[in-house]
Amino acid sequence: MKTKTSSVRALPQAAVGPLSNIQKLAVVGAGKLGEGLLSGMLGSQLIAVGNVSATVAHQPRADYLAERYGIKAGTDNCAAVEGADLVLICLKPQQVKGFINETRKSLKKDVLLISAAASVTTALIENELGRPARVIRSMPNTPCLIRHGMTALARGHHATEEDVQIASRIFSSMGRTVVVDEKHMDAITGLSASGPAYVYLIIESLAEAGVKLGLPRELSTELSAQTLLGASAMVLQTGEHPAKLKDVVTTPAGCTIDGLLELEEGGLRVTLIKAVVRAAERARQLKEASNS
Repeated sequence: MKTKTSSVRALPQAAVGPLSNIQKLAVVGAGKLGEGLLSGMLGSQLIAVGNVSATVAHQPRADYLAERYGIKAGTDNCAAVEGADLVLICLKPQQVKGFINETRKSLKKDVLLISAAASVTTALIENELGRPARVIRSMPNTPCLIRHGMTALARGHHATEEDVQIASRIFSSMGRTVVVDEKHMDAITGLSASGPAYVYLIIESLAEAGVKLGLPRELSTELSAQTLLGASAMVLQTGEHPAKLKDVVTTPAGCTIDGLLELEEGGLRVTLIKAVVRAAERARQLKEASNS
């Protein structure tokens, strides 16, 4: 019986050791994200190299993956998913329907499908497959590629708590994971999936300020990036509200308050909020288009 999932919840620390219930894994669309997942799973010894198959659009890329990771790699999706207990869908959103239609007869009846295709709902995959299916939807971000990512997970109608734990162990090899109701995925896309781009712009702007003040560009960029990294770690590790941590830095009549006043006057706070809202609205539009 399916247990109720809370609106948002963090997962306990993932168990150590291989995914013993997964005898064959297929990674469909092993581009940057798919390769990142492969690297994380194999590096964490979640699955044996001999149990992994991957597909890509072009054979030279398949040859590269096979040589680098020792896995089976090719361009035939049906052959890759045949007999697979777990299929990771790392395709572009517009490719998912075609993949399901192509492989419907090759997929095992009880296969676990974990999709990282942006804006593709679990319901779409379930409906296209035409039978009850265990589906987990994931929304990772690009820092997953260096194992400092953030991934949100939402489960479909037929997925179990064990399925969620399997997905968590996979994406935890690339950073942090949370479980959410699927209705939050558009907002998460606008915030944590698009968010790295906003942060890069902030880092670039801070670095330009350092250059304006006479710092060498390389030094200024390092100072800016490490400052954001350290500040983010403070929020995560202390659990304190960002406003409280900001107040610790902001001494009376000091330098920081003058800088904060400039940011408030320039509308940074409102602009960032509007950026996330706009990106989330676009995610909703893409979802509606892909599910139509």
